[in-house]
Order: sequence, then C-alpha cells, then structure tokens
Amino acid sequence: MKFRDPPFTSCRRLCILRRMLKKSLLPLSLALLAVGCNATFTNLTPQTQFRNANNLYPVEVALDTRQATLRWETIHPQIVVGTDFYTMRPTLLMTNRWEGFVPVPPATNIVHYRYKFDFNYSAMGKLKADSALSPEYTLRIVETNSSPR
Repeated sequence: MKFRDPPFTSCRRLCILRRMLKKSLLPLSLALLAVGCNATFTNLTPQTQFRNANNLYPVEVALDTRQATLRWETIHPQIVVGTDFYTMRPTLLMTNRWEGFVPVPPATNIVHYRYKFDFNYSAMGKLKADSALSPEYTLRIVETNSSPR
C-alpha cells in the first residue's frame, strides 16, 4: 500500500507555496497600506460668527492620519470655497493645525467650504504626491445688533 505525502511536505509543494506567497504578499501589503492612508479632519471653527468690518472670517482645522509615510513638512493646506482656493498657515506651537481666513461678501450670510491638503509621502524609496479633501462645512454670519435694548 502506497501512502500519499501529506500536503506541503514535498519540496515541490513547498516551492509552489513560496512562489504563491511572494506573488500575493506585495498586493496584500499595498492594500493594507492604502487602508491606513485615510485622514481625519477636525474643524475647529465655530459654525456661527458675527459679521465684521473686513469680511474675513478665521477658520482652523486639525489633521490626524495613520499614514506613517506622510511627509509632514510637505503639507500644503488650502481652504476651498466654490472654485476659489485660500492658503492656510500653521497654527503657532501646534504640529497638526492650520488656520486661514474665508472672505464672505457683505450681502452673504452663509458660506460653504472645505479643506484640501496636498502632501507628499514615501513610496518604495520615492516621494509621491497625494491630497485629502475634507467634508463640506458651513459658516453662518450673523449681524451684530447695534441698537440698545
């Protein structure tokens, strides 16, 4: 009576298994890397602000990410209002916060905006460009009541 070799005990089967793992390991690791690339935006701006004389309203955002390959020094954040882009600057003493100003015309009481972050990340020894776009936020401008009560 002849016994069959149990699976993966012969050299030929081990070589086949090794080749299968090599072929599937790279796509699997890239898929896991892609899952970790998401960014979390925290809008630190109040939803309502009082109208001011210069019609510029401060907005601030914090960015958190699990992407270990992100090059923080390459981040270029912008505020997107419609098709217009406004630059942001880093918040003093903070590593993951930026601030900027949104112009709101005198006749407008509501503005919708997003944050867009362009950045580079390391990929197999090379830098690659990417970007992240926040959800849409709404800023309401209310008139100050200057009459005495």
